[in-house]
Amino acid sequence: MTDDPVDRLISSWEHELPEVLYPTSELTKRIMLLAGELNAATRRVLRDLELTMAEFDVLVSLRRSGTPYRQKPSDLVRSLLLSSGGTSNVTNQLVRRGLAVRESDPDDGRGTQIRLTSEGISLAEQAVKASSAAHHELWAGLPDKTVAQAAQALRALNKR
Repeated sequence: MTDDPVDRLISSWEHELPEVLYPTSELTKRIMLLAGELNAATRRVLRDLELTMAEFDVLVSLRRSGTPYRQKPSDLVRSLLLSSGGTSNVTNQLVRRGLAVRESDPDDGRGTQIRLTSEGISLAEQAVKASSAAHHELWAGLPDKTVAQAAQALRALNKR
């Protein structure tokens, strides 16, 4: 008997309802478990920075876009898992907090762009560093080779 929660879950379904299991069932459960742990670690550090996940997503999307750290709202929507209305609401919050500003689009006089302020750049960088460190801690103790092999296996799944 193992004390791995995924092994116990799979074993229970093998006994109770084996037809719900596929060759991918264990992989799926393990990915979901890890995703939950990563999400929880991210939420913990964002809470300390007084950011929501949606605000974090918008801030880091703008920050990784490079100088001058701005994007059209439509480009932001495409890069995030938010609706256009959701992105607009989050952008409004960031503007109210002084982390972003709306500016005229230099390439389209009718359009606008969202740009990080210096405070927004600083907070985005803090948040990325904190979440990255929290994620790194989750993998502490694993050999680099194991991490690289797992990343390679997941890369193959992402290419399908």
